[in-house]
Amino acid sequence: MPPRLLLPDAPALVAPAPGRAALLTPDGELSLLRAAQVPAALRELGPPICVHAPATARRLNLPGLPGAWDLLELFAFCLPAQPAPPTPRGLALALEMPPPTDAESAAALLPEIATELLRRLARARNAPLNRDAGALAARLAEAADWPWTPSVLAALGQPGIRPSRDALKVWRVLPDWEEAAPPPPPGSHPVSPAEARAKLAEILGEGAEQRPSQADFASAASLAFTPRDLPGEPRLVLAEAGTGTGKTLGYVAPASLWAERNGAPVWIATYTRNLQRQLDQELARLYPDPEERRQKVVIRKGRENYLCLLNYDEAVSGAMPARLVALGLVARWALATRDGDLLGGDFPGWLAELFPAGAISLLADRRGECIHSACPHWKRCYVEHSIRRAATANLVVANHALVMVQAALGGGDDGPALRYVFDEGHHLFDAADGAFSAELSGAEMAELRRWLLGNEGGRGRARGLRRRLEELLAEHPALVPPLDLTEHSARALPASGWWDRWAALPEADAERAEDEDEMPEDPRGPSLPAPGAAPGIPRRAAFRDGTPAEDFLRAVRAQVLARTAEGDPLYDAECDLHPLHDDLPEAAAALETALESLRDPLKHLGKLITDLLEDPDLELETGARIRLETASRSIDRRALMPLTAWLAMLRRLREDPNEPGQRPTYVDWLALTRREGRDIDSGLHRHWLDPTVPFATQVAAPAHGVLIASATLRDAARQDPEAAWREAEARTGVQHLPSPAIRAALPSPFDYAANTRAFVVEDITRESPGQIAAAMQQLFLAAGGGALGLFTAIRRLREVHARIAPALAEAGLPLYAQHVDAMDSATLVDIFRAEEDSCLLGTDALRDGVDVPGRALRLLVFDRVPWPRPSILHRERRIHLSGGRPSAYDDAIARHRLRQAFGRLIRRADDRGVFVLLDPRTPSRLLAGLPEGVTPQRLGLAETVRQTTAFLAER
Repeated sequence: MPPRLLLPDAPALVAPAPGRAALLTPDGELSLLRAAQVPAALRELGPPICVHAPATARRLNLPGLPGAWDLLELFAFCLPAQPAPPTPRGLALALEMPPPTDAESAAALLPEIATELLRRLARARNAPLNRDAGALAARLAEAADWPWTPSVLAALGQPGIRPSRDALKVWRVLPDWEEAAPPPPPGSHPVSPAEARAKLAEILGEGAEQRPSQADFASAASLAFTPRDLPGEPRLVLAEAGTGTGKTLGYVAPASLWAERNGAPVWIATYTRNLQRQLDQELARLYPDPEERRQKVVIRKGRENYLCLLNYDEAVSGAMPARLVALGLVARWALATRDGDLLGGDFPGWLAELFPAGAISLLADRRGECIHSACPHWKRCYVEHSIRRAATANLVVANHALVMVQAALGGGDDGPALRYVFDEGHHLFDAADGAFSAELSGAEMAELRRWLLGNEGGRGRARGLRRRLEELLAEHPALVPPLDLTEHSARALPASGWWDRWAALPEADAERAEDEDEMPEDPRGPSLPAPGAAPGIPRRAAFRDGTPAEDFLRAVRAQVLARTAEGDPLYDAECDLHPLHDDLPEAAAALETALESLRDPLKHLGKLITDLLEDPDLELETGARIRLETASRSIDRRALMPLTAWLAMLRRLREDPNEPGQRPTYVDWLALTRREGRDIDSGLHRHWLDPTVPFATQVAAPAHGVLIASATLRDAARQDPEAAWREAEARTGVQHLPSPAIRAALPSPFDYAANTRAFVVEDITRESPGQIAAAMQQLFLAAGGGALGLFTAIRRLREVHARIAPALAEAGLPLYAQHVDAMDSATLVDIFRAEEDSCLLGTDALRDGVDVPGRALRLLVFDRVPWPRPSILHRERRIHLSGGRPSAYDDAIARHRLRQAFGRLIRRADDRGVFVLLDPRTPSRLLAGLPEGVTPQRLGLAETVRQTTAFLAER
């Protein structure tokens, strides 16, 4: 049948602000309603057409909008893997339609958006992507009563098509990857500064804007692409390039030229997803042809970021009707995605927000359950595709965390790279701090137990080690005894429901002493062998299920509560490791013994598997060999590596504490984790005092060349340039390498003096949420929107949001907020970017995720100085890494954060913006780090508002 347009006979609803709605009836009548009036209107008119039903419902204080025609679901079905901010304006811009100007025009636009989406689907109905679209839509209607099905089928010209479960089985049509021969050894041809400049000019093309600083940066970057002279001494370049220099293409030019000449990829690592997206867009200039770009540029992330086809397969097989729509939209995306990345790739971040928690996030391999070659979808796996493409690509775009985690694992899936570019290099310290750390907590131990034993009768696909090896056990019975012992010993880890028991006082469990000699009950039956049944493995004491770990967690909690001041129960608590609480040494010793009991059979099991793989007389089938290799690697990475770290941390409890003032290699402390006033976990934490040491030795030193680039490497307030460079080298780990780095600094071409203003408001009390809210409200209104408010505490953010939302709504300025709206941070930033007059509230950490050029960001307001959190870890670092200047160490961190936030305001030469600090206590020395030419003024609120209005009105 020919396609036809079929729109639902439904009202259109938008909620421009909390408590306010605009409603368009099917008859075309527009009305503005208060939240209390909406339920009655919908009872009369039926479920509405809307954009982002959960967020709309939350803004109207409704429990939900059952049966709603959510345009985001229709967009995801008709245009899978296409970006669009999840608002009426955002959808209009994505569809190249005139955007709405107010709430009424937004409501009137919703039926037109639906019409445009259905027309596009109709035009593409014969495309391969839509071969099973009709059968899928019919299946969603049959199983989940999806409201858009009649409209979709009419647009496809298939109103009578039969539903099919096969439409959800997208793996059937995905391409297989093919194994290639090992690549030849890479060459060592250098890239000269002149060649880097020429390559940059080629990328930019004729008639491009001439930026001498960009060419200078390319010249400096090329020095990281010359051959090294000695092992362990890479060619190092430390380059600071101010915002607007064009550093991305400045380093892409020599990097791509080196990769082409030498036949090996250059890894470009960023800290934020936003820069990864920006890099992807910039690389379209280097490789305009999409197919060539796919071959030569690969974005790599950890496995937990990608759609796992086995998780998806099993979710589809047992899906409840409420989750089938989510899976159907994932199926549409899986057919169109470039690389299968569920987080930060071409998967719309807002899609997961439309459905129950876990409906989409659990489709990724978040818990290390990958069974590699034993998976029926292994040959089509998105991760395996990306690994193999990365091996033959020119440029691999990754994040700092993946590069460092793979280094910590001895190479990971990709193996070490020869050349690295670390963009956002000012974050290397933080990235290394997260990658090279360890945590012995209830959550981490319970996760290891789940990985070893499976779900122990619960729901889910946690297979456990026995199920992963089950096909090998019959042929290799020697694996059974150490596996049995491993399963027994794993029951020392926190058992199911530990989070409801662990806070109990030890004396409440005194009755357990009667059962100390009893073996734990085995879910597989009473045939559990006695400990020590395998040759060469020491016999260990029996224990009750979960006791050693849970006793340790209780003892940690007791020490934290005893040593910390009575504080806010909503916030986490921590204390020093020494002196030890009375209960802790015995509990730690028991846990140490239990973990050794687990480590020994695991090591024996790993050795037996290695022996099988290396046995010259054993003829293993290819599948069996791959499963054994996978098991060996998984046992080492998922079990033995954390166990080794945990045992080292527990041994520290038996050692004498450091003398006061003695510099430690590691910082250990105890912490209590809280959520909504409840203690939910406790644990022992270990971080490197200086995490750039493992970065330098494990990541940088083995490489042949490393470029570290950022707009803010140095502390601009330092009067001594040499001291500023030394501090930058300390924060990036360069000081731990034998050869000195080549230093380069290029200023920003932007005229900050002319295009920005900075104010410190002096006549408000920062401890008063009411005064902070009033100040933000006046400033946001003065700017006419385009305002970002940053907070150092979530509670203050929520209080301010509640106070200012009505007034901004009255003025027609949309207000969005982290920890308030039913959206993640990336979605909120996308909306903020698209809605030119919207306002956004977020925590201080949001500043790194905001890249919003143009008028959409013209005012940035900090509620107070973003000092570093006064934690035990920070205390030790300010003592030992500050060069004897602990206060200056704090100042440098706060100054850096303010400078980074200020940099968000000006992303293009014609941007204008105002920076405001609502903290009268702001020391002048912190403002010295703002860009050259910016002179902060200390004014009262009224004058700050007047000057903000006047400055932003000049254009």
